[in-house]
Amino acid sequence: MITSSNFLLFALASLLLNLTPGADMLYVAAQSTSQGVKAGIVSALGIMCGCLVHLLAAMFGLSAIIAGSAIAFSIIKYAGAFYLLYLGIRSFYSQQQTFQPTGEKIPSSLHRIFRQGVLTNALNPKVALFFLAFLPQFIRPGNMAVQWQVLLLGTWFNLSGTIVNIIVAILFGKMGNWLIKRKWFTKWQPKITGLLLCGLGIRMALQSRK
Repeated sequence: MITSSNFLLFALASLLLNLTPGADMLYVAAQSTSQGVKAGIVSALGIMCGCLVHLLAAMFGLSAIIAGSAIAFSIIKYAGAFYLLYLGIRSFYSQQQTFQPTGEKIPSSLHRIFRQGVLTNALNPKVALFFLAFLPQFIRPGNMAVQWQVLLLGTWFNLSGTIVNIIVAILFGKMGNWLIKRKWFTKWQPKITGLLLCGLGIRMALQSRK
């Protein structure tokens, strides 16, 4: 069963990770800057729906691996820990990504923008790898079915990311050009996120199956 302390840790980690600029956030920021707040929000909702593809895959595939085999669990645990450490080190030493508007001023239909958001996330293998690496360390087989734990945590992560992306859409739709020129806007994120991911990777490697 997921304890309250475990869930709070997951919620905090999810929030910090969702605040880190990535392909999805940059896409939302670009749409908002070039085509307005509504386009950015629709992009965020499309990304949320695309994330459901990875969530359902994790719910059925990942839960079967975790619950069914101690050896498979160990393999996925250490692979996930290594992946998180890799992401953490890369984030800590990487150059900060910057938000840049696309410069495209030709309006696109909201349906097209939504579809692009879905495809941007659903066809991104890095999102699947992230779910595979991030969720298992918060799963506790035994008292609660693993697939429901995956669904709960994955849904929370998706909602948290969607809220962040909607806020980004509003901010960049209203004052995108001003934010882009402020280098301090996301300067703190890579190193904090890098340390967080490394810590989670170590925690994942040390955790037991129960």
